[in-house]
Amino acid sequence: MKEVRAKKFLGQHFLTDEDIALKIVDSLQNRSKVLEIGAGMGVLTKYLINRVDDFKVVEIDSESVEYLNANFRQLEGKIIEGDFLNISLNDLFCGDNFSLIGNFPYNISNLILFKVFENKFMIDEVVGMFQKEVADRIVAKQGSKTYGILSVLLSAFYDREYLFTVSNQVFNPPPKVQSAVIRLKRNNISDLGVSESDFVRVVKTSFNQRRKMLRQSLKPLQMSLEKVEQKYLTLRPEQMSKDDFIILTKEIYDV
Repeated sequence: MKEVRAKKFLGQHFLTDEDIALKIVDSLQNRSKVLEIGAGMGVLTKYLINRVDDFKVVEIDSESVEYLNANFRQLEGKIIEGDFLNISLNDLFCGDNFSLIGNFPYNISNLILFKVFENKFMIDEVVGMFQKEVADRIVAKQGSKTYGILSVLLSAFYDREYLFTVSNQVFNPPPKVQSAVIRLKRNNISDLGVSESDFVRVVKTSFNQRRKMLRQSLKPLQMSLEKVEQKYLTLRPEQMSKDDFIILTKEIYDV
């Protein structure tokens, strides 16, 4: 096992195990155009550079940007210094679709995934390392205690796959939690048959009071539930599939 220089910033512990890094990169299937989030000291970057046709990096830390420019000449003109959450993705690859990869900062991982959902028609694949608890939520199935908002929203447009668990001992310094790598692959759904904003609103409102039946948790919508099938109103949100939520949205908004 080889080690690379590592550091910690923005709440992120950096991976030091080259074998795990290579395994993450090998998990990426679509390598035509790829954006890496938070390259840091380049533990993934070094393998991606020679495997990706059109490769770019977004990095918020100025010291890391300096390190990347000094050690990876191939990245000249391909490093975007800034916050992934704030950059526009529309013209990143001349309007073409792309894949996303990274050891995602755990403190903003949920926000990254919501941005993936918002840009689903551009992002074909995501391979990322998350805190295991978050990874479990992303891939959770209907009926699971970890099933939640991101589980439903992402399942509408992506096939979700838990790839492998990562020990905290392969980081420097070791975090107090385990990590996991997941893969999201874009499915062929382009239209849910309902307003996407209405769908998102129903899902989020339902899970805001996840212990209550939908009859109670949906009250903040201030919409009539008279046309909603009773079988849905007596369920809790974790008992609802993505398709159930689509039907529920149709009935609430009388589509």
